[in-house]
Amino acid sequence: MGTESEPNSDYTRTWSPSGEIEYAKLADGTRLRYLKAGSGPTLILLHTVRTQLDQFQFVIPKISHAFTVYAIDMPGMGWSDITPGASYTEPALRRATVEFVKTLGLKDVTLAGESMGATMSLTASTELEDRVRRVVAFNPYDYSEGVGRANRVASIYVGGACLPAIGPVVTRMENKPVLGIVLRGGLFDGSKLPKHYLGELRRVGRRRGYPRVAREVFRNVDSMIAARALYVRVTTPVTLIYGDHDWSRIPEREANLSLLRGARSISLPETGHFAALEQPTRVAEILLDDHGA
Repeated sequence: MGTESEPNSDYTRTWSPSGEIEYAKLADGTRLRYLKAGSGPTLILLHTVRTQLDQFQFVIPKISHAFTVYAIDMPGMGWSDITPGASYTEPALRRATVEFVKTLGLKDVTLAGESMGATMSLTASTELEDRVRRVVAFNPYDYSEGVGRANRVASIYVGGACLPAIGPVVTRMENKPVLGIVLRGGLFDGSKLPKHYLGELRRVGRRRGYPRVAREVFRNVDSMIAARALYVRVTTPVTLIYGDHDWSRIPEREANLSLLRGARSISLPETGHFAALEQPTRVAEILLDDHGA
């Protein structure tokens, strides 16, 4: 198939016809696509590994009456700019998140994320300080193997993608069946991955330069693990949520809870790594409950 080059938000328009789709330009010239919807206090949503802002398509309509929602495509992902040679390590993604908030002049922000987005919400809060009122972290992504824990296919695919010699070839060969198997490994109920969303993720995957982005994101798990050292510096109120079938292990969850002193802890039954897809009503309820709506 051919490559996609121009940013295209047609898919996002299918579920958010009235939301504002804009681009924030960072200091290095990279543009981040974001969706702005609703009214009320500011809520920023940060997505998971190998996805995009549409990961929250079932959550945003349930909370937009209570928040002004900013859902972001992280650098190189979704329909944000792919900058040649860019880094996708935790420090680089954290800088982009912090710069996004400051560029738009956002204050009194709730940072909420899932997976990689949860880790970014926690670490970015340490640099945004009084701009952030709270953090809601669903299934932080900060342990060995990362996506490779999803299932056997994921372990082989991600492991191959991270190899120096064949990694670029592996990510260029990504197809819908393989991606579907990998992503369903992040769900307790695999039927909760919509076929239309999988199609959109593959469309993005055909963007020129995206195979390198995917490879670098898979390889960044060590930087996500290292970022746990910042958790003790989080001073804003935190709600830490794990699906009972998340990729993380119980001791890893308990270790994070001990680092995030005073954090509120919630366990979601019959939920895997992608809570926003699997339990959107419950995710929305947690966000609204923390907000007091």
